[in-house]
Order: sequence, then structure tokens, then C-alpha cells
Amino acid sequence: MPRPIDRNEILLARAAEVVRVEARTIAGLEARLDARFVAAVDLLIACEGQVIATGVGKAGLVAQKISATLASTGTPSSYLHPTDARHGDLGRLRARDVLFALSNSGESAEVVALLGPARKIGAPILVITGEPNSSLGRHADVVLDIGRVQEACPLNLAPTASTSAMLAMGDALAMVVSQERRFSREDYALYHPAGALGRKLMKVREVMRTGEQMPVVAAGTTIRDVILVMNRTPGRPGAALIVDGTKRLVGIFTHGDLARLLEQRGTVDVGAIVDAHMGRNPKVVGPDQLVEEAQHLLREHRIDQIPVVDAERRPLGLVDVQDMLDVRI
Repeated sequence: MPRPIDRNEILLARAAEVVRVEARTIAGLEARLDARFVAAVDLLIACEGQVIATGVGKAGLVAQKISATLASTGTPSSYLHPTDARHGDLGRLRARDVLFALSNSGESAEVVALLGPARKIGAPILVITGEPNSSLGRHADVVLDIGRVQEACPLNLAPTASTSAMLAMGDALAMVVSQERRFSREDYALYHPAGALGRKLMKVREVMRTGEQMPVVAAGTTIRDVILVMNRTPGRPGAALIVDGTKRLVGIFTHGDLARLLEQRGTVDVGAIVDAHMGRNPKVVGPDQLVEEAQHLLREHRIDQIPVVDAERRPLGLVDVQDMLDVRI
């Protein structure tokens, strides 16, 4: 007897076909990367204003994503809805901007209607389309052609492979422009302060405790006075930085050091000088080092505080493990 048709297999086979169609479409874009793509890169590099992305329907959603990618990787950009543009928002577009329009057919009426006003404003026009001879294609300064795309939709109607192709072409453009701009990890962190990478690429100076929140005592101070300074410091970091007569860091005394003294001796002579019990040559970081580096030292050496010093080893601040938790690193 024939094996019963498995509905799960049918559904998975259909899904796999959609993935294959979209993958083939995107892979086919490689052969379409030519002098027009280079011209598009040069156009965006030369742009002194913003890249104003626009599109309607699914292409509009792709335009929003590409605009966001451009903005986050060093190219100022914003999205302009074509309908809103015809009702006053076209004032966002200036001669020094680039109008970046997306339309698979190249005949989306709402987008085509922006061509004349954009020309009067003086903004150059960049287009991603599957029809370079369309109204959009003919009137653009630069056209990125994704070709005629067979949609992954069984009816060949719903934008699927075409929007994937537009997105991939837009991403390629954004990434190449970003590289041409020498966009760095530090630049990326600047635009992503709430992201995991942005937080890790923060500088130590951005999280360190300074001023009255940084407990500093002179060498020769008693343990009692060091503890008082630690407890009276706002935020109570649980450590005090010990400096010599030239204000250079010579040691650190922590609650951990106090606990070890109690464990070893059963009591602590709080009148004793801290120098004999402080940690000498503590691990330090500079203010311009990455928070990620400070985090690594804290974890590697199993310590809760790390002094921040200048080139002369003078204390500038203190990083507490709690500060890492506060910025979720």
C-alpha cells in the first residue's frame, strides 16, 4: 500500500521552496553589481545632507529598514512616506539630500509623483527597482536593478522574493558606503548606546566613579580611618585608593582585605597602619580604555574594584563591579 501523505512533510516542502526561491533571487544579485552600484556608492558618499528613503506598501517597509541601517552605520538618513510627502512633508527634502526610492515595478503612483517636485528641489534621485525602463528608472540619476523577480508567493503576487532582493541590495549599498566612510566599532557604539556592543565599547571614563565618589586616603592612615572614609563615600564602593605624598597610587584596601584579616586573626587592630595590609600594585585601567577591558580584568582576577589612573599613576576614578551591572555589561 502507498505510504499516507504526511501533511507535515508537505508544509515543510512548501516552506523550503519559498526559502530556495528567495535565496536564488538574492544570489542572482551578484551578477547585477556593476558600474551603477559604484555610482550609487559615490552618490551617497558625496551627499552633504541626508538620504531620504521612500516607498509605498511592502517596498516602503524595506525602505524604512534600509534607511535605519544607513543611519546606524554612518550615513544620515530618514524615511519619508510618499503620501505624507505630497501633503507638506516634502519640505524635509533639500537640494543637498538624496531621494532614495524603492519600487519593484517602478510605477508606484505615490512614489512617481515625487519625481517632479524632487527635480525642482534639486535633489538627485537613486532608485532600486526591477524595471529600469519604468517611470522611476527613466527619471533617476542612478538605478540599481534587481531584475524581474519571480515571487515566492504561489500566486506570484505577494511581494516576497522582490522585497528580499531590494533589502539585500540596500544592505550591500549601506555596508559598502559604511566601509568607504571608515566607519569603526567605536562609531557604531556611539550610535548604539543601549545595545550590547555599544555598552561594551563604552570608555571607562563614562562609568567610573570620580570626585567625592572616589575614596582616596594617604599612605600611613590607620585602618579605622580608611574604613570610615570608605563608609562615608557616596555609593559606598567598598574600597579605598591609597596614595603616596606625590598623589600616586601605591595600593588599594577593600572590604575583602578587611574580611580576610578577620578570618586569619579573629580580630583586627583598627589602629594599625593600612600600608601593611593593603593590596600593593593593584590592577589598573586608563580612562580611555574600553569598559570591556575593565570587565575582563575584574572577572579574570576576581576583584570587585579597579582604580582608574593617568599616565603618572595618579587616581582619576574607580570602577566598581556594580557599575558594570548598572550598565548591564
